Amino acid sequence: MTGEFSGRVAVVTGAALGIGRATAFAFGEAGTFVYLLDIDTERGAEAAGHFEHSRFIRCDVTSEEEVQDSVDQICEQSERIDVLVNNAGGFPAQRNLDDTSLEEWRRIVDLNLTSVFLMTRTALPLLRRSAEGHIINIGSLAGQVANYRTAPPYAAAKAGVHALTRVMAWELAAEGITVNALAPSAVMTERIEQLRGEAERKATAASIPLGRYQSPEEIARWVLFLASSEAGFMTGQTVSVNGGRFMT
Repeated sequence: MTGEFSGRVAVVTGAALGIGRATAFAFGEAGTFVYLLDIDTERGAEAAGHFEHSRFIRCDVTSEEEVQDSVDQICEQSERIDVLVNNAGGFPAQRNLDDTSLEEWRRIVDLNLTSVFLMTRTALPLLRRSAEGHIINIGSLAGQVANYRTAPPYAAAKAGVHALTRVMAWELAAEGITVNALAPSAVMTERIEQLRGEAERKATAASIPLGRYQSPEEIARWVLFLASSEAGFMTGQTVSVNGGRFMT
């Protein structure tokens, strides 16, 4: 499967760390030209430096102007986008409703949901130039169920990502562009290590039927599958990759 990615162009947001970094590396190792977008200039540039056929672009994906500028740079250099991975997201702290300010609500929704809208809308002209365009949105188990503590705006935004995925898939199907989402559960990233102490991480692992956290690399492999010809007839779906923590 990986051979088909050689010479293609992928854009990964939130690519400096975690799932985004693992995804950018997976595409890079498969011979894809990868654009890594992030606000973390130091770690984003370091990640891009691992592959000759990659480039880091500093981009705040909640800013319409910065998103447009980033896509303009990609257009100037590569002229098309074959794969767009809307991965940027997260939240700074686990809170309850009454602990969440309106400012934090807006900031988290913008980062996790509005960014998907902005990146996709802006990148569409370049995706339409691809012979086989794919959009993969990173959602979350938090957008499917509410049986563990997270942050209200994050859960709401990720549910929105799943819904937006279906809308985009419906609109773009006639153009041959597939749109799918992934809903990970507990992924062992730097952010999770900072948010949750050791006791909470152990309790979370114990709540997962498979008994462990998943790695960013496991999610990256799912992204490559959804961007491959093997998933060519799959669109509008949210794939739950959660170790059995939520079953339908």
